[in-house]
Amino acid sequence: MSLHDPIGTDKEGNEITLIDILGTEADDVVEKVQLKIEKSKIYKNLDILDDREKEVVVGRFGLELGGEERTQQEIAKELGISRSYVSRIEKRVLMKWS
Repeated sequence: MSLHDPIGTDKEGNEITLIDILGTEADDVVEKVQLKIEKSKIYKNLDILDDREKEVVVGRFGLELGGEERTQQEIAKELGISRSYVSRIEKRVLMKWS
């Protein structure tokens, strides 16, 4: 078997090979650097948010010490609000940052 032999198709019917789904070390490094850049941008913009918006953003992006990213549903449960309200808060934050 070769890395270039077809192993299946995607949702659109395009052929997929093993090489298509294997990541490289370079991919991992780029992804980690991009994540650090994004988080640094978020940290710089936290000061323009109100307390509730900060709670949502910190939870969603795992910004607390040793934190992991959490889902909208997890944050909603923790804050005692609906998932759709968490989503609206996220959208409001993005509007403030744009």
